[in-house]
Amino acid sequence: MAYTLFVPSIPVFEIMGMFSLLALAANSLCLYLLWRHRHEDVNMSSVWECSRNDIASNLSVFMAAGAVWLTGSGWPDILVALGLVGLLMRSAIRVISSAMGELHAPSH
Repeated sequence: MAYTLFVPSIPVFEIMGMFSLLALAANSLCLYLLWRHRHEDVNMSSVWECSRNDIASNLSVFMAAGAVWLTGSGWPDILVALGLVGLLMRSAIRVISSAMGELHAPSH
């Protein structure tokens, strides 16, 4: 297990790139449909933010696929994954904070 951590296998960059572009197309459509509803309430804001993060993930995976191809190493994939963890954690904290704000807000 430690060996695979320090010497990661090389992902198949063609498959990474192809699926990231397909997912990008689907997620872009979702983001377009959600755009006008993004400020309605915490649920719609959360869904919109998740869709936006999906697009960031798709673009990141596509770039990682290119870096895997250029370097012949699995490390770009791991580094991109670590960066995405930060992005997704930041979004999760923001959504939780918004939800907590709505819970503690006086009701009408």
